[in-house]
Amino acid sequence: MANIQSAKKRARQTIVKNELKSSQRASVRTAIKSVEQAIEAKDQEQAKNLFLKAQKLIDKMANKKVITKNSASRQKSKLNRNIKLISSN
Repeated sequence: MANIQSAKKRARQTIVKNELKSSQRASVRTAIKSVEQAIEAKDQEQAKNLFLKAQKLIDKMANKKVITKNSASRQKSKLNRNIKLISSN
């Protein structure tokens, strides 16, 4: 355990920040899974609507540095590509 007061404070802040970011990452994963389920069901309209909501959430979390910008870009690209594939069939 830290001895210096600033190190103790930093440890407390880290715990709080980790709890917040964990829940935020979980919400991103949930949004992505809902889009993927709509894609598996081949429901293009629902997939598009869910993708717009997920895209907004992913961008928000990338700006807050909860997830990296490259990861956000990769996830959005993957989802969009899969939605376009079901529209072509």
